[in-house]
Amino acid sequence: MNKEKKIVPISSVGTDKGQSMYTNKSISESQKKSNLQATENLKNFEQGVLETITMEELYDTVYPLKAAVVDKLIYNGTYLFVGAPKIGKSFLMAQLGYHVSMGLPLWNYQVSQGSVLYLALEDDYSRIQKRLSRMFGMESTPNFHFATKSKALNEGLEEQLTHFINEHPDTKLIMIDTLQKVREINGERYNYSNDYDIVMKLKQFSEKHNICMLIVHHTRKLQSEDCFDMISGTNGLLGAADGAFILQKTKRIDNKGILDIVGRDQ
Repeated sequence: MNKEKKIVPISSVGTDKGQSMYTNKSISESQKKSNLQATENLKNFEQGVLETITMEELYDTVYPLKAAVVDKLIYNGTYLFVGAPKIGKSFLMAQLGYHVSMGLPLWNYQVSQGSVLYLALEDDYSRIQKRLSRMFGMESTPNFHFATKSKALNEGLEEQLTHFINEHPDTKLIMIDTLQKVREINGERYNYSNDYDIVMKLKQFSEKHNICMLIVHHTRKLQSEDCFDMISGTNGLLGAADGAFILQKTKRIDNKGILDIVGRDQ
């Protein structure tokens, strides 16, 4: 994963390189070949045969570029958004959701406008209302949706999110605040396998629906030279995610913070 550091403003409180379009076949021929290969691979897989692809086939296939929700910053996929308690993660989530739902550039980066769902599971609607009015005044949008309660991942969360996407097919971004609130009930905590599995399930959901999912989480108290080692829990969380953002401040009340970024597409 590539690492990057940005200084970002907190309201009130890597570059994706395009692949070469050169191929040995035309795009249409390559796409037909890819579809036929996918069908054959599925048959082989069902028969217990290991699916493989040659380097030549890999180079002859045209893959679509991953869509950016915020250009050069956030792409479709599943990301961890991590910071110490009360450092301003919820404010930054609100800022991100508002800009995407309104189609407004974020820190001079272009966004892909669409519906946004924010699961603010540690808040209530009154607090959210006060926070948004402080940040954005009275200019609202019908594309920014909120929920303060949801089911756990093993109790029907995927079905709830699927229903929302079916009702709002232009959905670009879903933010879950926090990971702990949707952890599987009776799931073993701080176990690598459990941490990996819960993020992988959310990652598979985001890939299936071609959206971006941000999972808010906390850092641990113990400091580390590598800030990404400060993510609370095991390395399974970061290992399964497409990337992570670490928000840090010199003081909690500062209105600017440092956002460290690591990801497969940054």
